[in-house]
Amino acid sequence: MCSCGATRRAPRHTVRRRGRARGRDPARHDTAADAAGSRPFLPAAGRRRVDARGHRHRPARRRIVVTHFHPDHVGAAADLAELTAAPVQQGGLDYAQCELVWGNPNWPHRIADWFGRHGVPEHVTSELVEQGSLYRPFIRYQADPEIVEAGDVVAGWELVAAPGHADGQLVLFREGVLIAADHLLDPISPTVGLWPASRPDPLGDYLDALERTVELGPTRAFPGHGEPIHDPVGRARALVAHHHLRLDVAERSLTAEPQTGYALSYPLFGDDLKPAARRFAVAETLSHLERLAREGRALRIEADGVVTYTRPS
Repeated sequence: MCSCGATRRAPRHTVRRRGRARGRDPARHDTAADAAGSRPFLPAAGRRRVDARGHRHRPARRRIVVTHFHPDHVGAAADLAELTAAPVQQGGLDYAQCELVWGNPNWPHRIADWFGRHGVPEHVTSELVEQGSLYRPFIRYQADPEIVEAGDVVAGWELVAAPGHADGQLVLFREGVLIAADHLLDPISPTVGLWPASRPDPLGDYLDALERTVELGPTRAFPGHGEPIHDPVGRARALVAHHHLRLDVAERSLTAEPQTGYALSYPLFGDDLKPAARRFAVAETLSHLERLAREGRALRIEADGVVTYTRPS
């Protein structure tokens, strides 16, 4: 049995990982990232425990559920599986994107080129290639996991599609409790960005998923980061309102002159951002611009390898 809400902190890129056990089929979701010095932070998974009689026991772990492929959620999956002999389960779309990003040494070059198409200058994208090469060895995702999909039931928890932050993100729901991954966060809002090879309208996907969360009606949510959310329906509604306000800001920033996503990220997210944060700001700006284009509130133009946006004529 694993306590609800137990937190193990790794040196960086921490994620709140919770075990859930009912009956004889316990499960753990998400694994944080592997990094030098992180293995001592996996005691609940790998170390044998000593009972009152001095007997040593390895805690039962029947399965590891990866909610989405971001490094702080999938990065130590292979290590945890090795420590526990538990199978890793992951959504099909999410695993395909995991392979595309973490299993592809050319991905940093591809994403740097993609940002360039959206007006991001080279000094902002150049560190992507170096960082990608350095970071990739620490993302130890599980090759060929057991594929699960929305609607499946895992250890008594229903898997629910929650795209937006990640196209293939799955959350877990049971008896009013939502294991929310990065679908709901509080007080910050999850990043919902457009990326190469992602679905074309991630913000639209996210808004739809938030409305489904309201319909699902959870009474408590455990997010991937931060403290439990005691009014997840209210938080979902607040996030919908937040993104509609940001859509309005993006629309007001459009002019008759074409502007790149990079240029438009400044009125949405301000001037004082470091390169890494600016890249996320551009990705999120683009998700809002694509939503505006689909609503007829913006015009997307692609010419000479550069993508720009204007007010509709």
